[in-house]
Amino acid sequence: MSQPDGVDSRTAGGAHRLDPEVAHNARVWNYWLGGKDNFASDRAVGDHIRTVFPVIGDVARADRRFLARVVRFLAAERGVRQFLDIGTGLPTADNTHQLAQRIAPESRVVYVDNDPMVLVHARALLTSSAEGATDYLDADVHRPEQILAAAARTLDLDRPVAVMLLGILNFVADTDQATAIVRRLMDALPAGSFLALTHPTVELGGEANVAAMAFWNEHAAPPIRARTGAEIAGFFAGLDWVEPGLVSCARWRPVEGDDTSVPQYGGVARKP
Repeated sequence: MSQPDGVDSRTAGGAHRLDPEVAHNARVWNYWLGGKDNFASDRAVGDHIRTVFPVIGDVARADRRFLARVVRFLAAERGVRQFLDIGTGLPTADNTHQLAQRIAPESRVVYVDNDPMVLVHARALLTSSAEGATDYLDADVHRPEQILAAAARTLDLDRPVAVMLLGILNFVADTDQATAIVRRLMDALPAGSFLALTHPTVELGGEANVAAMAFWNEHAAPPIRARTGAEIAGFFAGLDWVEPGLVSCARWRPVEGDDTSVPQYGGVARKP
């Protein structure tokens, strides 16, 4: 539901403890994108990772542009009117609901994250067109059943939904568990639904991700891992790829001059 005047987030197993002394993914990502919603601990970790993995800022920006292209494509060309954005991150310009509702004001969007700083800024995610709706769930990706139950208050799960899992499954350490999460989400949705996903890798020129992630796992939260293209493609099993399939996220239907490859896979597929 739309909440333009206040935050009335729904809790589904999320966490609320804000620790400014420990770098956290949503805030470090915000720092790499040039935002101001971060602490000294986030900037220190972010700066160190940039020294060992200099393209991380390019990765963050490419991932964000992928989001914009995917939402515009799904709303304008595939008629999608419902989005479940899991691993939302801190609000920036052109959030999912803004992108979708510019094309189709009746679009309904549910955001999911469990970073306490995102919860603080949930007001920015809860604005909506009069015709559409937005909601924010404080929930953990490891609990898809709770996410689906809470999302059903805003989304009609009998109609197609685009599930957005951008840069979130890399925080699920076990690949079988990550695959099961995707299966549970997509099994609950009807034919015509979509899965959009990005994930870091040591392929595509990302060998330095090994050292960067090792440092991250010692000094920040939550723990992260990379996966191969073959492992990431497994998340899409049983779905029909949207061209060009699984590629560097910067090369998924890029605009002219904006297709320099980054070591972050991205893909979109449709449930038949």
